[in-house]
Amino acid sequence: MQLLKKIGISLLGLVILLAFGSLFISSTLKVERSIEVGVPADAAFEQVNTLRNWEQWSPWHKIDPQMILTYSGPDGGPGSSYNWFSKHSDVGDGGFRIISTQPYKTIDAEMQFGPDNKATTHYAFDQTANGTRITWSMESEMGMNPIDKYFGIMFLDKYVGADFERGLNNMKQILEAKSVIQDDPHAGHGH
Repeated sequence: MQLLKKIGISLLGLVILLAFGSLFISSTLKVERSIEVGVPADAAFEQVNTLRNWEQWSPWHKIDPQMILTYSGPDGGPGSSYNWFSKHSDVGDGGFRIISTQPYKTIDAEMQFGPDNKATTHYAFDQTANGTRITWSMESEMGMNPIDKYFGIMFLDKYVGADFERGLNNMKQILEAKSVIQDDPHAGHGH
């Protein structure tokens, strides 16, 4: 009986320690990934700004090609949006809406995952000597729940970051392939 009491007290102490420790963890978590692509900033910007392009490079579209997409507003820029509906557990339902843009520089948007999870996303396009550095970042509010905070720290960057990397690599392949075709004067002429 003494052993059970010690185990119980130790577990209670651990729970209290973890709850107290979570007070020092920011409730806002950020995920960020970058890639350099060999195209000008305007081409990279338009690939993200035109929402129908996402079907070609988004990591989540590749997970569930059967997802249902509905678009509203303009084709791109502030006010353009789309919603997705998926039976795949790694995709689920959600929405994306562009809030503001600075042409060829930045895009700010909001994402909704399911009924309760919101995030803000930011895309930056910085001209480099060899093309453009695209930076994709997301901030998500985890609230004050200690479990949510620890879950966010342990898994958000790892899994969402991996999705961002896949998406950026997909985008790089598409943009650079388009650039090669546009630069080839014989492309599409049977030569």
